[in-house]
Amino acid sequence: MKKITLLIVLLITVTSCMSTKSTLKNVDDNAPDLVLKNENTFVITLFSKDKKYGYDPDYPINIFFRSTKNEAINETRFLNALAGPNGEKITYARLETCCPFPTKRSDMGAGFLNVYELRWEGQKKPIKLYLNVYEKGILMVPMGLSLKKE
Repeated sequence: MKKITLLIVLLITVTSCMSTKSTLKNVDDNAPDLVLKNENTFVITLFSKDKKYGYDPDYPINIFFRSTKNEAINETRFLNALAGPNGEKITYARLETCCPFPTKRSDMGAGFLNVYELRWEGQKKPIKLYLNVYEKGILMVPMGLSLKKE
């Protein structure tokens, strides 16, 4: 009975807080499918020129990869490809889930963004990136970061 009550409360909360129109600005269903470099990273060849890309909830990094049932591994595959601005090794931690939006790629009709904090040696202030596993988009390195060296 507790599980059913919790589910009902969750559904009411999600639907009451969620607009029927998505505010995401960089969804691209025609974006090429993501490619695995190895089991741990995605191939990324582009660098964003938009300061909002990844840093603003309306411009998340869209890492849809076949199935949202693999959420954590796909986020890890993206983050493992990154490095600090001068090639520094980064560490990251998931801070929260936020910012519900409507999507057809979720069984419940809503998606959420996962917020990660990235740190590296010599950094003055950690950065936060917004990741979206429900939608497709062009995968790029956010401004201020670089790709991990092989």
